[in-house]
Amino acid sequence: MSAGPMTTRASRKFAEGLLAAALYAAIATADVRSDDTHREWPRTDFSKHSVDLSDIESGGPPKDGIPAIDRPRFVSVSRAQTWLKSREPVVALAIGGEARAYPIQILMFHEIVNDTVDSVPVAVTFCPLCNASMAFERRVEGYELDFGTTGRLRYSDLVMYDRQTESWWQQFSGKGIVGRYAGATLKRIPSSVIAFEDFAVSRPDGRVLSRQTGFFRPYGRNPYAGYDNVDQSPLFRVKLDSRLRPMERVLSVSAGGHQRIYPLSLLEKHPVVNAEIAGLAYAVFAQPGMISPLDSESVSDGRPIPAAVAFERRIADRVLEFKAENGRIVDRSTGSTWNILGEATSGPLKGRRLAAITESGVHFAFAWLAFNPDSEVVRTLP
Repeated sequence: MSAGPMTTRASRKFAEGLLAAALYAAIATADVRSDDTHREWPRTDFSKHSVDLSDIESGGPPKDGIPAIDRPRFVSVSRAQTWLKSREPVVALAIGGEARAYPIQILMFHEIVNDTVDSVPVAVTFCPLCNASMAFERRVEGYELDFGTTGRLRYSDLVMYDRQTESWWQQFSGKGIVGRYAGATLKRIPSSVIAFEDFAVSRPDGRVLSRQTGFFRPYGRNPYAGYDNVDQSPLFRVKLDSRLRPMERVLSVSAGGHQRIYPLSLLEKHPVVNAEIAGLAYAVFAQPGMISPLDSESVSDGRPIPAAVAFERRIADRVLEFKAENGRIVDRSTGSTWNILGEATSGPLKGRRLAAITESGVHFAFAWLAFNPDSEVVRTLP
């Protein structure tokens, strides 16, 4: 499928979903100040909030209607290869000596995985409506939290809650927005969305989230078929920015209070970028070979899209500069070859790893710009 008009089947499926959302919105109570909301959330302190409560609306499902995974099970890479296609996207996460992959085909139906990696409690999250995947540490002020879904959205993005205080959290920013933790911020943990085959090659001993979640869901199916057509509008209320088409995927890079985004359509033509932001030297690597999970009715049949990740390009006292050469990523200083995970796979620097930029990720343009309207949009590259 091209990035242009949707197929008839995908268009019909998307239209059905849009109609269902509209019908629900017509009957749902979206006012979080209502008595019904307070009865559903008796422990949430609505007097404390860092955002306008009128910006929060019902997304359709009730509290925990999209169930988080609280007891994740994992399988080996070889076992996952029996049901996970090589080009399917996974959220890749490495802490200490442990590396894990969370397939988007599973996250699509759960949106949150409460996990512990190398003794660090983490929440791995994915909001399909914003194409936003983030990983956070679950410790706040010395307390370990675990998260569920509120059934609410803000700017079309998942609003989470912690089960300990029932404070509400914005998934896109990791900020507490309602309740005891309003104004607090979860610590981001670097993660990236890459093709499963790239995780398998670089982390053959890594572990992959199992389909044995304790829930029955049609993993591998995409309930949002056609949603990521670039000219579609979000399903829920959000102010659109005219600089980019709503569903254009962008890679964000943030440092020192500055934000910059690169459309993936630009990175397809320029797979390696060397740049600086707020004094931070960084590199962007983009690589073809992944598929869009939000395109076709079957996740594995999605159209091809690039994976894109940003890294600091300093190793010790050396700032590297990279180039694309015959389909490979090479640093100009040593001629070492690097992969999409920022690892040198050959040459004098083999075995070295670039530090991932924590405040970076791939999202739909409308979502990023709704939360970060002052961002610089990169339109051309040399």
